[in-house]
Amino acid sequence: MFSQLVADADIFFLMAVRVLALIQTAPLMSGEAVPQVAKIGLAGMVTVAIFPWLKEAGYPIPDSAVAYFALIIGEAMIGIIIGFFLSIVYATFTTAGQFFALQMGFGASETYDPLSEISIPVVGQFLNLIAMFIFVATSGFQRLFLLGVQGSFQALRAVDLLERRDNFMAFVTSALGGLFANALILSFPIFGTLLLVSVGMGLLTKAAPQMNLLTESFPVSILTAFVLLAIGMPFMIEAFSGLIDASFDTVGRLIAGAAP
Repeated sequence: MFSQLVADADIFFLMAVRVLALIQTAPLMSGEAVPQVAKIGLAGMVTVAIFPWLKEAGYPIPDSAVAYFALIIGEAMIGIIIGFFLSIVYATFTTAGQFFALQMGFGASETYDPLSEISIPVVGQFLNLIAMFIFVATSGFQRLFLLGVQGSFQALRAVDLLERRDNFMAFVTSALGGLFANALILSFPIFGTLLLVSVGMGLLTKAAPQMNLLTESFPVSILTAFVLLAIGMPFMIEAFSGLIDASFDTVGRLIAGAAP
């Protein structure tokens, strides 16, 4: 096995570039919480596992160094685009949490999230944890490697990406454009209810200014938000699962759309 890897080191390196680029941008694995050595080791193990299959299928290697370098760039771009797209879908939950926190009055209560490497509201971090559990429970990692690695190598090569880059990038752009739409759909029931509560409290304050109801709107909004979260959590979990499933289906269409 080692002698085959040495003899076909050029093919092995191209495969490793795509796998490592995917791991570097995939959800839950791209953050600093996962050591770089672990990412490289995982990429090497995955590449070794699928190398015999790809070697048997054949991978034409150009004679020119410039063309080989272009293949390296193409393989890296394929891995980055697939991983980045899944990360964007995963970021929908963080964005929905920011919508919640803004309307609840928790917009300033931010904590550092080691997975996303940014400061996000507490509600956003809570939804991030829920999304992480759902991603793992729905075999997200298994589908990530089966579809993002084996499926992409089976259907898409770097040359195909260069030849069909216009259709490929148009599909990616349209898919990424749905990020805020999905986040708004997920957060709209709670977001809209809290907005109505705020408007109602404002109208009552104007109608009876001596009661000073505006000072009571903050705890009322927080209590209402937590009650709605408790009631709507089963439906949100179902929506999260459906969105994750749809994201993998979209990646499959993305790969098939760029394939010859």
